[in-house]
Amino acid sequence: MNTDFLIIGSGIAGLSYAIKTAEKFPDSTITIITKTRSDETNTKYAQGGIAGVWDQDNDSHQKHIEDTLIAGDGLCKEDIVALVVKEGTDRIKEMIEWGAKFDRHEDGLYKLGKEGGHSEHRILHHKDVTGQEIERALLQAIEQYKNIQIINHCFVVDLITQHHLGFLVTKSTPTITCYGVYALNLQTNEIETILSRVTLLATGGCGQAYRTTTNPTIATGDGIAMVYRAKGRIENMEFIQFHPTALFEPGVSPSFLITEAVRGDGGILRNNRGEAFMEKYDSRKDLAPRDIVARAIDQEMKKNGTEHVYLDCRHLDQAKFAAHFPNILEKCKSIGIDPFHQMIPVAPAAHYSCGGIQTDAEGKTSIHRLFACGECASTGLHGANRLASNSLLEALVFAHRCAESSSNIYNSTSFEKNIPAWNTKGTSEPKEMILITQSLKELQLIMSDYVGIVRTDVRLQRAMKRLDLLFEETEELYRSTKVSPQLCELRNLITVGYLIVKGAQFRKESRGLHYNTDHPEKSNLLQNIVL
Repeated sequence: MNTDFLIIGSGIAGLSYAIKTAEKFPDSTITIITKTRSDETNTKYAQGGIAGVWDQDNDSHQKHIEDTLIAGDGLCKEDIVALVVKEGTDRIKEMIEWGAKFDRHEDGLYKLGKEGGHSEHRILHHKDVTGQEIERALLQAIEQYKNIQIINHCFVVDLITQHHLGFLVTKSTPTITCYGVYALNLQTNEIETILSRVTLLATGGCGQAYRTTTNPTIATGDGIAMVYRAKGRIENMEFIQFHPTALFEPGVSPSFLITEAVRGDGGILRNNRGEAFMEKYDSRKDLAPRDIVARAIDQEMKKNGTEHVYLDCRHLDQAKFAAHFPNILEKCKSIGIDPFHQMIPVAPAAHYSCGGIQTDAEGKTSIHRLFACGECASTGLHGANRLASNSLLEALVFAHRCAESSSNIYNSTSFEKNIPAWNTKGTSEPKEMILITQSLKELQLIMSDYVGIVRTDVRLQRAMKRLDLLFEETEELYRSTKVSPQLCELRNLITVGYLIVKGAQFRKESRGLHYNTDHPEKSNLLQNIVL
C-alpha cells in the first residue's frame, strides 16, 4: 500500500494534522492507522482541559510562559515555550471552528478553570471529559475529507529505513530515512508493507510501563520504541509525570483520574489523620506543580504507612461540583463514595511522559521524512515537568507546525522501491501466552518499585539488571515466534523502561519529576539526556 501521508495514532495530534494536511493537499492520500478503534486514544481520557490565554484583562502570554518555565524547572526550551503559548490561542480557535464545545457562562463567555502551577484562570474545559469532547469533534470533522482514510485494528511493528535495504545504520548515520512502516493487520493476521512520502508518529505515551497508571491499555510507548530501534534520538525519558490524584482502587487498572481542576475549584488534600498537609511542602499548597504535589503525597503515605491520602470536597458547592465534574461524581458514587459527605481516596499514578522522540520547532525528528507530535514527542515545551493542561495545547500547535513543514517533503519525494516483504521464516505460533503476560507483570513491578516518584542509585541499578534479563528473554521469543500485538507491546515497553532507567542513571541530580535521594540537589549543568 502507498499513501502520501501516513499518520500513526488517532488522538488530537494525529487527527488535527490530518485535517490540516487534507486542507492543504486535497489531491493527496492521507492514511491514519490505529491499533484499536479510532476513538481509543490518550486524548479521550484527558479530563481537565486545554490551557490558553483568553482573558486578556487579567492574563497574558507572558504569564503563561513564566508558569510553564517555572513548572519545567530549568529544562524548558524558552523559544519553544513562547511559540506554543503565543500560537496556542489561534489553534484552540480552530478547534472550536471544527466543532469542539467548551463550557460557557450564561453570558456566553468561556468558563476558565485554574490548575496547579497556573497563576491565572485559563483552562478551557468540557465538564470533566474535555478530551472525549475534542476526540468527538475531530473524528466528526475528519468525515468531510474524502482523501482521509482511517484503518482500525492495525498494529505498526517497525519503521522501514535503509536498514531493511541491507545498509548498516547507526545513530551517527546522518541520512537515516523513513520510507513507511511494517504493520500487522489484526483482521488478517498478516504483516503488510505501507509506504509513504511523509510519516507522522502521534502514538501517545507509555504509562503502561507502570503497574498503576491513568493511561489506557494502548499507551505502550510504541512510537518511542520504534524510533529508538531505528537509531533515532530519544531524550529526557527519566521525566515521567505521576498525576497526584488518581482514584485509589486496589487492583484496578487503568486508574480513574480525579482531575486537577477539582483542586482548582477548592478541593483539599488531607492525610489519614484528616490534616491538610500541602502547606508543609509548598506555599502554593494544593495548587503547586504536579511534581511537588506527587512527592508530597508519596512522603505522607510512607510516613504514615498508608496506601493513599484523601481529597476533601465536602465543603464545595454541590450544584457546581455536579455540573463541572459529573463523570467524577458518577464514578465515586458507583463505588460507594459520596464526595459531598466522604473524602475521596487518592494516590499518585503514572500519567505523562515529558520526554520522548526528540524533535525540532517544526516537529522534525532525527530521521528524515519522519515527524512526531503529541505525547510521544519531546519538543522542549515541558522540560523536567509538564504544566497542567499544556499537553493538548502542545499537540495542536505542533500538529499545525508538522503540517506546514512536511509540505516541502511531500512535493520533493517519491515512494521507495524494492522494499522487502516482512520475513516470517523460522517462526512459529507462540505456544504459551503466559511467557508474555508474566513478563509484562514483571516489567510493571520493576518500574513501579524501583523507578517511581522517588529513586536511588541502587534501585536504578537493580531495575537495569532485571530489564536486561527481560529484554534477552523477549528478544528470543520475538525471533522464534510469529508477531502478535501482545509481544510487540511487551517489547516496546521493555525498550521504554530501559530508556527511562538509563536516563535516570545519567542524571546525577534531582530536578522536576526526577528525584534521586542519592543526588538530592540540582546540579549547575542544565542539559537534556539524549539516548
